[in-house]
Amino acid sequence: VEVRLAEDGELLVRSDVVMTGYRNAPDKTAEALDADGWLHTGDIATIDEDGYVTLVDRKKELIISSAGKNMSPANIESELKGASPVIGQACCIGDARPYNTAIIVLDTDFAPAWAAKHGLEGVPFERLGDEATMRAAVQDGVDAANGRLARAEQIKEFVIVRGDWSPGGDELTPTMKLKRKPIGEKYASDIEAMYAS
Repeated sequence: VEVRLAEDGELLVRSDVVMTGYRNAPDKTAEALDADGWLHTGDIATIDEDGYVTLVDRKKELIISSAGKNMSPANIESELKGASPVIGQACCIGDARPYNTAIIVLDTDFAPAWAAKHGLEGVPFERLGDEATMRAAVQDGVDAANGRLARAEQIKEFVIVRGDWSPGGDELTPTMKLKRKPIGEKYASDIEAMYAS
């Protein structure tokens, strides 16, 4: 099995065991297989010096900044969630934009416990994101994540939205994947406000 990366980072695979095409669907076959027999997997990947392949994201999930930089929002979101336990969910916005922003949802378990230890006991969960102390904790997480991200991937602005994103709800699929289009529509005014500042 041969593997390589396309110019845009898409994983390409070629082998005798790779499919020869879709049955009775030449258009779909032409999208998946190029003239040289490489299968375009639709996955963005990296290949290390030992030949190990690491999948990064789905190609259709990539965001492209207004400067033309391709980025994996899932990678950015993972860095954000890993940087602070008060961050439950994060959705990176940046497609055709000058910089990246994020919609942040507080962690329903950790954020209230953290808040109680930091003088915010009695503040309802729905209002925790309005508190300067909590916003500072999220900012610390964003700063830590930005320290591990390339400059073009860094989050310049964020908004903490109220509520919880539940699996199978408006924002998450049952398998916990972000529903990017509905999120963009639901929080359009918050998103535009981050780019207006």
